[in-house]
Amino acid sequence: MLERLAIFLVGAGLVCAQAPANFEESVRAAMAPGVAEQRVAVQKQAAATVRHTNSTASSDSFFTVPFASTQAGSADCDPLPKPELNSLIESASQKSGVDAQLVRAVIDQESGGRPCALSARGAQGLMQLMPDTADDFDVEDAFDPKQNVEAGAKLLKSLLNRYNNDASLALSAYNAGATRVDQAGGIPPIAETTDYVAEILSKLNLVKAKTTDSLITVPAQPTEK
Repeated sequence: MLERLAIFLVGAGLVCAQAPANFEESVRAAMAPGVAEQRVAVQKQAAATVRHTNSTASSDSFFTVPFASTQAGSADCDPLPKPELNSLIESASQKSGVDAQLVRAVIDQESGGRPCALSARGAQGLMQLMPDTADDFDVEDAFDPKQNVEAGAKLLKSLLNRYNNDASLALSAYNAGATRVDQAGGIPPIAETTDYVAEILSKLNLVKAKTTDSLITVPAQPTEK
């Protein structure tokens, strides 16, 4: 027994003596890919948990959640470089027929251009897609910038079609859900939603009535009689 212990101690000493000076740095480098994969796995697990929690929610689960929730979530990455983001936006705009400036403004408001953004309610990526929405648009990875922007642009297009190219109503539905927009007969009286719509229209300089090929601002709301 003592002989085996002695051999073990000698062997351990030799291993330690032969370890290179940068041994710790080598270990960290080898572990880095695993840490990154683990972070992605945690994000997906969080999204799956939200999906399960909201499985019995109202039909509004098809749409994104209010933008303020993103700030309460996580975005542990840098914004996408502008050239790369602009290329994605232009491509999604051409495929969906939605004005590129509208897509860009929504991304800025939703995630600040951070592809890893995850809201407290589970909205994911650049355009803050809910898991059910991602599924509806066949998105395999909602944190993939290209898939996310293309799906978000398609969602905007569907809402613009639904509300006769009324940008404020489409944005309201993107933020609060179409059911609330329909029930209110216009922009829902929700502070987050009204701020959301105002911020984006302000960025687009569309506060006053202005028409383009793919985007129309909200007509003046009729007064109550």
